[in-house]
Amino acid sequence: MLRITSGATLTESGWSSADVLISGAGVIAGESCASSATLDASGLLVLPGIVDIHGDAFERQIMPRPGVIFDLRTALLETDRQLAANGVTTAYHGVTCSWEPGLRSIETSRSFLRALTDLRRDLKVDTRFHLRHETFNLEAEAEVRAWLEAGLVHALAFNDHMRGILRGGGVKASKIAGMVERSGLGRDDFLSLVERVAGRESDVPASIVRLAAVARACGVPLLSHDDRNLEDRAFYRGQGCRISEFPMSEEVAAEARSAGEATVFGAPNVLRGDSHIGCPGAEDMASRGLCSILASDYYYPSLLAAPFLLAAGGACEMAQAWDMVSRNPARALGLDDRGVIASGKRADLILVESAVDGPKLVASIIGGEIAVISDCSRLGLRRAA
Repeated sequence: MLRITSGATLTESGWSSADVLISGAGVIAGESCASSATLDASGLLVLPGIVDIHGDAFERQIMPRPGVIFDLRTALLETDRQLAANGVTTAYHGVTCSWEPGLRSIETSRSFLRALTDLRRDLKVDTRFHLRHETFNLEAEAEVRAWLEAGLVHALAFNDHMRGILRGGGVKASKIAGMVERSGLGRDDFLSLVERVAGRESDVPASIVRLAAVARACGVPLLSHDDRNLEDRAFYRGQGCRISEFPMSEEVAAEARSAGEATVFGAPNVLRGDSHIGCPGAEDMASRGLCSILASDYYYPSLLAAPFLLAAGGACEMAQAWDMVSRNPARALGLDDRGVIASGKRADLILVESAVDGPKLVASIIGGEIAVISDCSRLGLRRAA
């Protein structure tokens, strides 16, 4: 039994100064009982652990430079350390399964699944597979279906980056450069591949419908990625996608929220002050109730910092801002056992110092186990005699 005392704790009903008790089973206890260790959280915030619905920064551990590939086991272990040190207690790794060769190929997805299975007991963070299925990757449909039916996929997002490449019959140069680098192909060979894949566009909608039906039958949460317009949102809503991930216009975000759907924006967007691709700003969307979830996207530290920035800037209250990285993503993903600090819930919490120059993580507790302590003296860790 672990007791956390003297902190300002964000509970379901608001801020509380009551002790937080964690049972030996790794859940939050509702009744007082003897504890084997005590953490003194004086001057700290005790917050629900962060649930990252979409993070792909791990790709930089796999390919830190174009064409330089490292072992996925090494990459996942290092990513696990980064996540825990940034307060993420549940992570949905956004693994892109594309028609592209290289980093985002189906071979990489296969390797990721094998590594995740092998390492699961060694990872501190509850790490899950968010499959970002490129809709033009028709050859992968049967294998993706098998993964879904085997329970290997924890969230399925439909991505269509082909439309981001082809504009009015031409190729968008700024989009192509990065894709060529990570594919390992020469530019001309890559463009030839794009032309061949794009030629099968008429087969894409039916493939989406089939995979969505399998995901629904398997109880896998569905997301649509980069909804460009209301037609996109309506189509994916019809497939059961109740999460609109990075909607590309205010109109789409507003329509999704009015339908009671979750909308995801990037936490790095909050830190930078705008979207790096010119889409709606996360802070503006949050202030208007059009953003319900923040994701780390390509930068893990952003999830800890973004709620504090939103609250400091007056976009919303701190409790509401923190819901965007804990309660809301947990609910959207069907994780009823976490996202809040309440009796019977999984003991995923973080202790944070709110400083003028930004929040500082002091400790991460995952499943009732202390995963990270940045400064033992700060917590006055005491063990019962």
